[in-house]
Amino acid sequence: MESFAQLIMGFETALSWWNLLYCLIGVTIGMLVGVLPGLGPTTATALLLPITFSMEPVSAIIMLAGIYYGSLYGGTITSVLINTPGEAASVITCLDGHPLAKQGRAGTALGVAGIGSFIGGIFTTLGLVFVAPPLAAMALEFGPPEFFALILVGLVMVIGLMGKSLVRGLISALLGLILSLVGMDTISGAVRFDLGQPFLMSGLDFVTITMGLFGISEVLSGMENMSKAEKPAKVKGLLPKREEWPATLKAIGRGTGIGFLTGLIPGSNSVIPAILSYSLEKKLAKDPSRFGKGAIEGVAGPETANNAYCGSAMIPLFTLGIPSSPTIAILFGAFIMHGLTPGPTLFQTNPDIVWAIIASMFIGNTILLIMNLPMAGMWAKIAMVPGKLLYPMIIVVSVIGAYSVNNSLWDVGIMFVFGVVGYFMKKLEIPLAPLVLTFVLGKMLETSLLQSLIFFKGDFMGFFQRPIAGTLLVISAVILIFSIYSSVRNKRGFLADDVEA
Repeated sequence: MESFAQLIMGFETALSWWNLLYCLIGVTIGMLVGVLPGLGPTTATALLLPITFSMEPVSAIIMLAGIYYGSLYGGTITSVLINTPGEAASVITCLDGHPLAKQGRAGTALGVAGIGSFIGGIFTTLGLVFVAPPLAAMALEFGPPEFFALILVGLVMVIGLMGKSLVRGLISALLGLILSLVGMDTISGAVRFDLGQPFLMSGLDFVTITMGLFGISEVLSGMENMSKAEKPAKVKGLLPKREEWPATLKAIGRGTGIGFLTGLIPGSNSVIPAILSYSLEKKLAKDPSRFGKGAIEGVAGPETANNAYCGSAMIPLFTLGIPSSPTIAILFGAFIMHGLTPGPTLFQTNPDIVWAIIASMFIGNTILLIMNLPMAGMWAKIAMVPGKLLYPMIIVVSVIGAYSVNNSLWDVGIMFVFGVVGYFMKKLEIPLAPLVLTFVLGKMLETSLLQSLIFFKGDFMGFFQRPIAGTLLVISAVILIFSIYSSVRNKRGFLADDVEA
């Protein structure tokens, strides 16, 4: 009951006209980002983060969160109508969404996706209301050893779940950890890797790095593939047939559960629940051969799962202060930038802000449902914007944003350097997500490790004398061993296939 009382207070703040406006702006930008192929929520939040410097903290987070979950709605439209996923999670939707569009049922595919996304988003936000406060209260009893072990689990999950190759994932993760060490050590005060430059004493700026890695690198990659998109299919008839409703609702229910549980896992992303949902629906179907040819469950399940993931992914951020995906890491940076500390104390020190953000997610999902169904055809036409107009706009926004961080051209240069780094990482198929997550978590990991070793007087075995910390360390070791085993087995499988060929 206390959570509901706090939620009502949150609605009072979220329903103020300026916060409603920022929520509308956020979800609208999210839809645009989802529709425009290749951008994605991480790029958009990184580019727009500097714009929020002068905004109120609650309005800034409401807008950035709206971009996050709004982009998943937008990505569905182009996946169905022109077979072009606007962002990664919508790739799965192409498998059955576009075949439905070819059958003249584009409206049905978009209607089911919109309804499923709304239900998944609303139910997992309700889960956030019920789960987050008790989990935050439990986390208040965590000390530095528990936080070190928990962050380590998150880092290991990043390596295990990101990218096709464990080696490439490790390269990206280690690069992020090294970059996080630049600047002054928070415990001893020693300055590391500053190259004798005063501006590196405070470390590299998160906003500048992410804008380069995702914004500039996307422009460089996109300039190589500026192809004209196909004409969108016509949208009519938004609801499925009567006999399709039972299977659709079951798929939506299962997708909600999968998305909620996946969002709780540090290191996951919205692609994973979409894949899991699609695989489950195909396995449970009476006729699996329908999938890939226009199965309605193949749209309803994954679309519900990836939107359900968004609300659930906020739980580790709000309660433990651990970002579970690259976009959530940027939201984490937005909290810090506005003087807020995500974690166990957030519900105690800033309850008005956190509950207003949660309330805004209910409002944003409702706005998106209204925007998504009747206006789908209009959104699809936006995907036809040529890259020669889009990419210069991205560069201008990036330069202005990077300069505004510290009013320094140095930051602009750093952004372009990381843009080139991100471009070559993409070319080499080295994932960017581990770098971003380990850069954010690296400083926290180092601080909690040093504090723990001071407490244990240098004895690392002291971690195993604390039940929670010891258990989490064992879990991280098991995950790492399993990831290495899977990588070696897959490599052997590829070699065997090559030999047979």
